[in-house]
Amino acid sequence: MVDAATAEKLDAAFKKLQGQESKSLLKKYLSAEIYDKLKGLKTGLGATLLDVIQSGCENPDSGVGIYAPDAEAYTLFAGLFDPIIDDYHQGFKTSDRHPPCDFGDLSTFVNVDPEGAFVVSTRVRCGRSIEGYPFNPCLTESQYKEMEGKVKTIFEGLTGELKGSYYPLAGMTKEVQQKLIDDHFLFKEGDRFLQAANACRYWPAGRGIFHNDNKTFLVWCNEEDHLRIISMQMGGDLGQVYRRMVAGANEIEKAGKFSRNERFGFLTFCPTNLGTTIRASVHIKLPKLAANKEKLEETAAKFNLQVRGTRGEHTEAEGGVYDISNKRRLGLTEFQAVKEMQDGILELIKIEKSL
Repeated sequence: MVDAATAEKLDAAFKKLQGQESKSLLKKYLSAEIYDKLKGLKTGLGATLLDVIQSGCENPDSGVGIYAPDAEAYTLFAGLFDPIIDDYHQGFKTSDRHPPCDFGDLSTFVNVDPEGAFVVSTRVRCGRSIEGYPFNPCLTESQYKEMEGKVKTIFEGLTGELKGSYYPLAGMTKEVQQKLIDDHFLFKEGDRFLQAANACRYWPAGRGIFHNDNKTFLVWCNEEDHLRIISMQMGGDLGQVYRRMVAGANEIEKAGKFSRNERFGFLTFCPTNLGTTIRASVHIKLPKLAANKEKLEETAAKFNLQVRGTRGEHTEAEGGVYDISNKRRLGLTEFQAVKEMQDGILELIKIEKSL
């Protein structure tokens, strides 16, 4: 059972959620009945419903509004997670199972914009959680540091195109910091959605950034997930970017076991990233389509694509450049997720050319 102080905070958070205007999935699915069923529960690592919902209660403009403080939260608080996951991933029932990891035939992927007229840059990333450790809100400072030590050893073993350097955030010099900011690599403390979820404690302990010598392969350590594995480059060559991410993920996978379960695939802090955890995206200019933002979003949605601002979620488009990515990550393979994005982007470019 939760202690009295937590119970009081939980009741206040639930009351706050009920009294505010919000389009979040949390508001949609946390009924009084579900709340009463879950409010007294606690995972083996001590996480409560408060850890799950506090970000969405603090930020009424959240799209989803919940996070998993540890792997067990997905099953213990299933009464809330299941309907939200089903809604966000556009159909993932309690009887559904995520397929095994399958990166597919890598030669299928192409340059989506060979003339370079529309796509500014391409990026494919996946998230991984190291088995045996909780997610951000339940991690201790020593666990952050221990995990960082393990992944640093992995990075030191990378060779060929993936070979590079690791930069810990703790004790980082102003010069290195500026260099990483200039390259758009540095993640910063202060995301209000993560802070409200209690995911920024002991900052900057155990956090850091690895990148290869060519600056086309990048790994974030302990930002939102334990690891964010990112491949990126200028232009529209999705095939090249995807192949590099797969090579990097496979190398890192050899060195450590990742949190995964039969139902949800790879487990991550945010339920939007479950399953393949893959987000393949382009920064793209579609001036004619984007003249009507609603039309752009509507067209993208037909191909299961998500439209964001230039700097990601909760941001605006800068200079008419949008970030467009696959929306579905769960219930399909890695290959299918990236193929869906490739097909959708090719269609959007075709529509833009026809306008």
